[in-house]
Amino acid sequence: MGDSIVVSHVQEYSSNLQLLLQQKKSRLRQAVMEGSHVGKNASPVDQLGAVEASDYDVRHPDTPNQDVPEDRRWVAPKGCHVGHMVDEEDLVKVLTDIKSGYAQVDAAAIARKVDRKILEAMFGTAKTGEDGTTSTTWAAFVAANATHQIAAGGVGLTIPKLRAAKQALETAEVDLDSDPIYCAIKAKQHAELLAEQQAISMDYNEKPVLTEGKITYFLGIHFIHTELVQTSGANNQVPVWAKSGMHLGVWKDAQGFAQLDPSKSFNWRVYARGIYGATRLEEKKLVECLVVA
Repeated sequence: MGDSIVVSHVQEYSSNLQLLLQQKKSRLRQAVMEGSHVGKNASPVDQLGAVEASDYDVRHPDTPNQDVPEDRRWVAPKGCHVGHMVDEEDLVKVLTDIKSGYAQVDAAAIARKVDRKILEAMFGTAKTGEDGTTSTTWAAFVAANATHQIAAGGVGLTIPKLRAAKQALETAEVDLDSDPIYCAIKAKQHAELLAEQQAISMDYNEKPVLTEGKITYFLGIHFIHTELVQTSGANNQVPVWAKSGMHLGVWKDAQGFAQLDPSKSFNWRVYARGIYGATRLEEKKLVECLVVA
């Protein structure tokens, strides 16, 4: 467990064990589709493409037989875990149950890992096809769909960028009335939006967009703050997405254990684990806003 246990010793510090400042729960999980899976991989959705209706101007026309474009999106599991040893001699020096405190720290670590998996899947390589062996890269998609990647332009997050992102989703026929739209931002991007008068003034909004000094909703977009937003070169990759466009697969949700380990002189072992996978479901339901980091 190391010398850090000294901070909990009663002769020097308070009896209240405090977690270090950190993100303690998943912030993105509620903004994506979720499903429980088993096996080495899973297909959360079969994708059916669009077909067009044709006119006819004769009586008793032949019944059309049109092929429907089909594809399948796959997600694969990967386990994550974290653990510590707690010496018995240290337990007797503290007034609080340090095992419980470490379990909370570990739960927070698993939650952050879930968010990282979701963010990595947004602009990573998705697996498609009948057996999941075809790679669908984000770079190839935006090369053919330029409106889904908004250039940094030497500036941070601006209202025109958000408008362009929303327009791209609308053009892709995302149902904004039933499909919530989210945007993950760092503190820097939040500060940039606070400097935009249109984002905070009631002169431009039908209802307040600030909640305790934070922008939580604007232009029909729900904002989620996380410092885990990915970077690409000198830019942050700020995602704007429809909830139905992302999927979190759960093979085993977070589990925590605290028990005596006979192989370590019967000291306490604290351990947490989870098995998850994430993927894009539909590229057109996601927009990448590049902003200066």
